[in-house]
Amino acid sequence: MNAAEKISKAKSKLIMSKNTTFFAAIICNMEISEDNRYPTMATNGTWVKYNSNFVDGMTLDETQFVLCHEVGHMIFGHAYRRRDRDIKRWNIAGDYVINDELIKSNIGTMPKGGLHNPGLVLAGGGTTDGVYDLLPDDGGGDGDGYGGTAIDICEDAGGDPAEQAEGEAKAKIMIAQAAQAAKLQGGLSAGLARLVDDALKPIVSWKDVLRRFVTAPAKVEYTYARPKRRFVSQDLYLPSLGGSSMGEILWMVDCSGSITQDQLDQYAAEGQAIKQDVRPSKIHVIYFDHAVCGYDVFGPDDELELKMKGGGGTRFSPAFAYALNKEIQPECCVVLTDLECSDFGPAPDYPVLWVTTGAEQAPWGEIVKMKRG
Repeated sequence: MNAAEKISKAKSKLIMSKNTTFFAAIICNMEISEDNRYPTMATNGTWVKYNSNFVDGMTLDETQFVLCHEVGHMIFGHAYRRRDRDIKRWNIAGDYVINDELIKSNIGTMPKGGLHNPGLVLAGGGTTDGVYDLLPDDGGGDGDGYGGTAIDICEDAGGDPAEQAEGEAKAKIMIAQAAQAAKLQGGLSAGLARLVDDALKPIVSWKDVLRRFVTAPAKVEYTYARPKRRFVSQDLYLPSLGGSSMGEILWMVDCSGSITQDQLDQYAAEGQAIKQDVRPSKIHVIYFDHAVCGYDVFGPDDELELKMKGGGGTRFSPAFAYALNKEIQPECCVVLTDLECSDFGPAPDYPVLWVTTGAEQAPWGEIVKMKRG
């Protein structure tokens, strides 16, 4: 069979399988055409183009995988979210996240040499943004630095900002309709349901929210007088936030057993990076479960290290009471938690940011989800 016939047959198999109903509903609404200017396949979230030689060299299962891979770019909004990031590196990061999801969902067969590194995806918080930050600046040369190559090319969505916003809105409607169709046929797994939920909500980087929340009280500006130390070893001299250092910061860590070491490591890494920028006079760290189970203090030149302690149930009020009794008066407070608790206690007189890995409701404070995206 020729390339067009193989793609048609692959689409039919996606339609017939309950496991791929969701992907079939979307790919059947995307324009697919041959375009041998591309070495493999390409998409901009609206159309899919393929190289006939590339398709000829794949099995039917691999063709199914790649078609679903193109849908993945649309689901994650890659054509709309790149902004000023390197397009090759962004594409590679997106491929890692998509392929990981498809393999977990047992969708088709990934072509040989495709990008698959579950450890890298986990280290990046399961997000394209996070994986992008971990990749080398050039994306790793011809491949990615991890022994694979990108399956396709994801181009930016065309049009002006208004047209792009309209296209993104239409994509979300298509995703919602496809999810509903798959759900009615019993073909929407828990993993895909979570993926759809993430796609339909506004994509917000918890790291960006955390940085904005903590640096806002500092009231300082960027300067080259003191470059960011963590990049000097790479011969990169990037400006840091200069001026007077800010006051004290309070960090809290929920140690009830719901927070993974990987999540704690991400939290600590972001805290250390922000700490080097704004140089707070002190960082107080309170570990808690149903009671306070640890307390550390770090100065401006100390390395921020967070280690899991405790392991019981969750109560927030003892942690805030502990801070009050020790007369800690922070500029702001950040809490890493799953928010599975009803004992919050009264709101303190300083701003609180809940970085949650689970529930998304609290009686006071600002909430951001540490999630995929």
